[in-house]
Amino acid sequence: MRLDAVSKAARAAQRFSAQCQGQQFRAAHASATLRAALAVEASQASQNGRFAGLLPVAAAVALLGAAGVATMEDNSAKCEGAAKPVSREAVTQAMLKEVVTKLNRIESAVANPHRHTDGINPGVDVVLGAQWGDEGKGKLVDSLSQSYDVIVRVAGGSNAGHTIVHQGKKYKFHLVPSGILNPNAICIIGNGVVVHLPSFLEELEGLKKMGVDYEGRILISDRAHMVLDLHQEVDGINELRRGRNKIGTTKKGIGPAYSSKMLRNGVRVGDLRYFDDFSEKMIDLVKFYKDNYPELEADAEAEIKVYSDMKDKILGMTVDTVSYLNNAYVAGKKILVEGANATMLDIDFGTYPYVTSSNPSIGSVCTGGGISPNRLNGIIGIVKAYCTRVGEGPFPTELHDKVGDHLGTVGAEFGTTTGRARRCGWLDIPQMRYSNMVNGFTELNLTKLDVLTGLEKVKIGVAYWYKGQKLDGMPSNLQLLQDSVVEYEELDGWSEDISKCKTFEELPVAAQKYVLRVEELLGTHIKWIGVGPDRFDVITRPHPLENAYISSN
Repeated sequence: MRLDAVSKAARAAQRFSAQCQGQQFRAAHASATLRAALAVEASQASQNGRFAGLLPVAAAVALLGAAGVATMEDNSAKCEGAAKPVSREAVTQAMLKEVVTKLNRIESAVANPHRHTDGINPGVDVVLGAQWGDEGKGKLVDSLSQSYDVIVRVAGGSNAGHTIVHQGKKYKFHLVPSGILNPNAICIIGNGVVVHLPSFLEELEGLKKMGVDYEGRILISDRAHMVLDLHQEVDGINELRRGRNKIGTTKKGIGPAYSSKMLRNGVRVGDLRYFDDFSEKMIDLVKFYKDNYPELEADAEAEIKVYSDMKDKILGMTVDTVSYLNNAYVAGKKILVEGANATMLDIDFGTYPYVTSSNPSIGSVCTGGGISPNRLNGIIGIVKAYCTRVGEGPFPTELHDKVGDHLGTVGAEFGTTTGRARRCGWLDIPQMRYSNMVNGFTELNLTKLDVLTGLEKVKIGVAYWYKGQKLDGMPSNLQLLQDSVVEYEELDGWSEDISKCKTFEELPVAAQKYVLRVEELLGTHIKWIGVGPDRFDVITRPHPLENAYISSN
């Protein structure tokens, strides 16, 4: 470690302060430099140099000005003539926000000597759906997973559906993490997932037929609750009983399985180790449900026989995943959490009651995986360039015209799990800001930008109004949300094929303006842009801070 690195950082920060003409950013960067210096001193004090990777971060912070100012001016020029050009001040503030986030992580690393540190990206990375699902989480996970050692699911069940196109083959995932396509990765189904084991084995068999070797690479938590056939039957009965007020459930038994978990009469995968006790629990559970659902046709002995036949295979994959994940973390393994469903379907934060039965937002990483929050690093939000929803529930920007038909047809908007046509609408910024607030996204992946190709005009929902008053935040009352009027911004569309674009600059100017406007409205950097269905149909757009780091090395 060399203290001259601190001096170099300080000088670069001073130059940037001068470029900012002594505005409020000078104080921010003075503070940033001081905090970076503290990180370096802590690194020096470390006997094994575990914080050596923090030095490039300090340099990158200081070098923000050199790359950042030029990038801001470039972006503003590209947005000239847009509805609201990106302002230099707005972009600078967004960049400073990310700098402070990274510095906070540095301080956390210094405070916690057991934290694994790898360059500027220490910790566990998370991919989450930011809308109502079907945003394209699996595609990014498939791409990112090639550089991770462990991929883990932490919530939901087989109601989730991820579709990936790789080398001309279409893979559909429901319980198995999409990262299974990385032949070197271990895939984990965490304790927060509810598992219908027959469907799980069927999915594995399907992957095997497609040439995917999963042996020894997939593990199930012994704490994960099981979805039984009776849960699926109860799910269907509940929907019939609701009549006109149906939720639009996938009827995969997810809700009833989580209900059993909360009622504390559910069965867990680890119970299969003690099969006599498991059988007694099954008999009691079937009796409980038959008492409440006289029409239920469940047969306890038949279900017990099914699990007796498969228990050895399942137990061969069953481990204490909480210990496994944390041991992997301490050993320096790179871990990626693959979210299922999405924030607006969260049982607590979504459009209740038209939601799923779990927490597919950031909290599930801790409760469904056993991962401490101070071990989290990147939180990636997946947002479709427009918006879709399956089933019932409010949808403020929904379209019922030829544009909606265009989005559904060109975007092939049919559910992976149910095959139902998805409802389509414009991108909803108030909803996205709410999702961003709940999850704290560090960067975004804007998917399916190519689907907007061919539209003469594209719109973005920027605010909700109710009886002449602009609403603050996302209404929890569904009637209020449904009766709200959406304010839109309109931008020019584009007709050029963007599926072959490999850089942001290759996109049509109108498409660039759309991306930059969304980024400005959300205040979070859009790092990835989807331009087609294949694994490689993605533009990577590094943040100016990353460019500064690369340039300095």
